[in-house]
Amino acid sequence: MGHDDSAVRPRHATSAARTVVLWDDLRDSLLELEREFGTPLVVVDAGGGTGGDAVPLAELGHDVTVVDPSPDSLAALERRANEAGVRVRAVQGETSDLTELVQPAQAHLVLVHNVVEHVEDPDSALRDVVRVLRPGGMVSLVASNALAAVVHRALAGHPEDARRLLSSPDGRWGATDPMPRRFTREQLHGLVAESGLTVLATHGIRVVADLLPGRSFDGEPQTVRELVALEQQAGRQPELSAIATHLHILARRPGTTEAAE
Repeated sequence: MGHDDSAVRPRHATSAARTVVLWDDLRDSLLELEREFGTPLVVVDAGGGTGGDAVPLAELGHDVTVVDPSPDSLAALERRANEAGVRVRAVQGETSDLTELVQPAQAHLVLVHNVVEHVEDPDSALRDVVRVLRPGGMVSLVASNALAAVVHRALAGHPEDARRLLSSPDGRWGATDPMPRRFTREQLHGLVAESGLTVLATHGIRVVADLLPGRSFDGEPQTVRELVALEQQAGRQPELSAIATHLHILARRPGTTEAAE
């Protein structure tokens, strides 16, 4: 299946600047999986909410299922899919329900975007994800970066919070922090390894974009294009991705195409 590059990129300039690396990674992963498994691919979006990731993937012709605990989010997903003229299977449930809601060892790609920060047991959640992934399949994992939060709290005028974040094993600044947990790159790699997956790549999402005022994306089109290009390059620099708001990890379940047949 050939890809229209615009079909796997967010359409709004602000969104593009903030998520360009994620969609570049997903595009490359889809192409690799298509070469190995053919099309359409079976994609599961765990915690996919209103379908911001799921609908563009369905537009490419893939078989997409979203599992999410919120009925309101799933209703919004169905409206978005209908407007796009695609079908996305919407299933209410938690990540811990995946093996009951999705056939084991069938997914070619599982998205786990901004989920492990919120679940009670991230290790267990990722192991459940692996159970629905076929041998040779991939996981796209996005999680909040603890080191970025240090920078953001300091710039916001809260150095005491920034100091607490530096010593917190959960990546939190205290009881008033709305985020249940954040991760360092090393913690995420450990989480992935414990689940039996092999890390393929780690990139930063929103390295520069979240440090700029929102009006930066309302300027001249050429300036916005440069911001998108800057984000695209910065997210792939290990030194700069250390301060990205989110980290994106692509990982693979060991095995071969034949083993999944």
